[in-house]
Amino acid sequence: MMIRKATSSLARHLSMAHGINQVRRFLHGGYVRIHPSVQEALVEGRPVVALESTIITHGMAYPLNLSVAREVEGIVRTNGAVPATVGILRGQIHVGLTDEELEFLASSKNAVKVSRRDFPFVLSQGLSGGTTVSGTMIAAHKAGIPVFVSGGIGGVHRDGENTLDVSADLTELGRTPVAVVAAGAKSILDIGRTLEYLETQGVCVAAFGESREFPAFFSRQSGFQAPYHVRDEEEAAKLIDSALGLGLSTGVLIAVPCPQERAAEGQAIEEAIQQALSQARSKGITGKEVTPFLLQKLIELTDGKSLDSNLALIQNNARVGSCIAVALSKLQKARRKRNLPGPGDKRAPQPVVIGGINVDFIAKAQNPDILVLYP
Repeated sequence: MMIRKATSSLARHLSMAHGINQVRRFLHGGYVRIHPSVQEALVEGRPVVALESTIITHGMAYPLNLSVAREVEGIVRTNGAVPATVGILRGQIHVGLTDEELEFLASSKNAVKVSRRDFPFVLSQGLSGGTTVSGTMIAAHKAGIPVFVSGGIGGVHRDGENTLDVSADLTELGRTPVAVVAAGAKSILDIGRTLEYLETQGVCVAAFGESREFPAFFSRQSGFQAPYHVRDEEEAAKLIDSALGLGLSTGVLIAVPCPQERAAEGQAIEEAIQQALSQARSKGITGKEVTPFLLQKLIELTDGKSLDSNLALIQNNARVGSCIAVALSKLQKARRKRNLPGPGDKRAPQPVVIGGINVDFIAKAQNPDILVLYP
């Protein structure tokens, strides 16, 4: 019995040592830098919201992209969370950017669009770039940030059954446990096949608000119903908490419709999309260059209406996502308070010393292998 207990204790300590080494490699390695304000919030268990940066590098022109990035971060702060914009600067992943770093990315002419497949090359070459939904999810998960706000996810492209052009965002949602708050999938995509692919990947998809209609980025209607429906941030937080607690290793998509007064009319945006798609084909534009081209072309074809809708949905997603992150943080804190013994309780966990380091487990977020530690 004593041998079995000793073996079990040793296994636990080895597991914790592995976790500590993983955290050290992430927080202090050459590839990653976490902004002090983000790290402090994670240590204290305060809500943090991850934000992507392809909207800065590839979504809008300078200086509008910079003002929008600053505004979105401001919305996150106003609603009680800490913004953590993720970007790549000179071969290093940054989780949380300074204002100077935001401006650097916004004004860069050579920024790379960085998804999962691009990380090794971009980092090894010391390049800079904006992270896609996929790329941002990876960084957020490793940093222990459970909620990520985006404009809209990628998906199965139209004619994707022939081209096999499917966004890495969908497979990332199937293997990375981060909740993505977005205005559904971009209107330029095949929404039906995108939802089918998400089902295959085991991703829980829920429409946010009064309707189960799955939004289509610029438009509130896609013609498809979301599998599930959450009415407010508390319900969304409970859904996310359940998904993380089960340890399914899959993401959650919370689909938030664009505000009614600034949403694009479905038929008008569809006609513009068809024109933009035709021009993309005639110019031979393929791969990851398709989406930026189509979005820019839609701005021209709709006389700026699509841009106005884009700005509105980004602002709204930031507000909703921040409220969800705050609700999730409260939920997790309440559960920890119920489960943890008081200071006078003999069951209270004793400090663990490994390699001369007194380790205090103060934040686990959604990833049991990523701990925020201090000596």
